[in-house]
Amino acid sequence: MPRYKVKAYTEQGDVIEDVMEAPSFNDLMEKIRQKGYHFINAEEVIDQAPQQAEKKEKKKRQLTILGGRIGDSDIALFCRQLGAMVNAGVGIIDALEIVAEQMPNRKLADAVAEVAKDVSEGMSLSASMQERTNVFPELVVNLIAVGEETGELDRALMRASEYYEKIAMIKSKIKSASFYPVFVLVIATAIVTAILYFLVPTFAKIYKGFGGELPIATQILINLSDGLRNNILTIIVSIVVFVVIFRLLYRRSYAFKKGVHKIMLKLPKFGDLITKSAMAKFSRTMATMFASGVSIERALEIAGKVAGNVVIQEQVERVQKEVTEGQTMWSSMEKTSIFPKLIVAMVKVGEETGRLDEMLDTIARFYEDEVDRTVEGLISLIEPMLIVVLGGIIGGIMIGLYMPIFKMGELIK
Repeated sequence: MPRYKVKAYTEQGDVIEDVMEAPSFNDLMEKIRQKGYHFINAEEVIDQAPQQAEKKEKKKRQLTILGGRIGDSDIALFCRQLGAMVNAGVGIIDALEIVAEQMPNRKLADAVAEVAKDVSEGMSLSASMQERTNVFPELVVNLIAVGEETGELDRALMRASEYYEKIAMIKSKIKSASFYPVFVLVIATAIVTAILYFLVPTFAKIYKGFGGELPIATQILINLSDGLRNNILTIIVSIVVFVVIFRLLYRRSYAFKKGVHKIMLKLPKFGDLITKSAMAKFSRTMATMFASGVSIERALEIAGKVAGNVVIQEQVERVQKEVTEGQTMWSSMEKTSIFPKLIVAMVKVGEETGRLDEMLDTIARFYEDEVDRTVEGLISLIEPMLIVVLGGIIGGIMIGLYMPIFKMGELIK
């Protein structure tokens, strides 16, 4: 019989760790409830020999589902279709097979087909999805586990679908705010580079034949052009090396990643947008999971990860720890420097009135609207600024190039 290393807390708020045996994860949850404990997390304890076989099996599963990226919209579509069929009375195995055939994302479709096979062999839906964490997010797995326990799988799937649709919308807003300036800057850089590399040398040859002293602006342009042409390979290699090192450090160094996220939060205007989007995602995650019956500790753990910023995640983990120790959520949030007073006040009201899920949903809707307004304000601010900056750069280059022509008489000897 499988053994699990369980972490839970008692009614008095004491955290306990124990090893329990249970035929399945669902049976384990029932056993924990019977003991009067509140679940935090659990890990299966596997002997060394079977562990090697399990690792090989996991690796095999992951290899079969390598492919394109799975986005929030793909997960939302999967949950909505599966939820609709379960609600209509279609058997879970048939529903999974139908969804697998209809999924446009092949990586997700293959994973769903494998889940259908596992379920047909007697495994629960949540347990099978738990084996494929590189495809199915923790939030979906936890909501489905609760749905299976309560007999409301269709409602759990619909909640997950609505959640990921809203998260996808928030992310698209962030992308729309950053895409325009990045696109314009890339095009402007390409144009300026082309002018310096191809056009300026032509003018330099013409002016060199004049023999006179060039204006300072023109000479600076020629020097920049010469530096670019003579070191183009070094510049390209340096940029590539910088990008590679940055990505490696960002992925492998927690301290570096945290430093980058700190800087992002302090960026003018964009830092405010990042904070509001994180609060929207945090509140939406908490509202969805808490309303579905997931424990507040587990909901906080996942909400911290979903926020998308390790600085905010650390503060959420601190709140989770204090809540596990018996403190109220609002008082723990108040001690941090991340959560605005509005969120703290509404969470306090929710905890005192027993309507925390409603308050969290209200907070989520408020910050989703705030993200919309902030994005619109950023775009309206950035557009004229980019026009002025780019116009100044291109105008300065043109003036520098044609200034000697205006002084033709002085240059020709």
